[in-house]
Amino acid sequence: MNEILTLQNIIIYLAVMNLLGFLSMFIDKKKAEKGSWRTPEKTLLTIGLLGGSIGSIIGMYVFHHKTKKLRFSVGLPVILILQIVTVCYLKYLGWI
Repeated sequence: MNEILTLQNIIIYLAVMNLLGFLSMFIDKKKAEKGSWRTPEKTLLTIGLLGGSIGSIIGMYVFHHKTKKLRFSVGLPVILILQIVTVCYLKYLGWI
């Protein structure tokens, strides 16, 4: 298990997920402007939950997208705090 949960692997995973979160906010904003099919909110929140919360939060404010929705303006920061606590706990256990 220690070979998988290395700090390097976690950083790579989080970088990819945060890029995905940022791009998903951009893509959904553009779709909203065009009036075309939108990315479900559940999908956007799931990306944040799976590690893309920082990118999603940045994308939300850069593109002014979902900023008035409470589940995003409060939900994504709460998810981020839980992720930080989880990483600190895993580090405390010596798993990373």
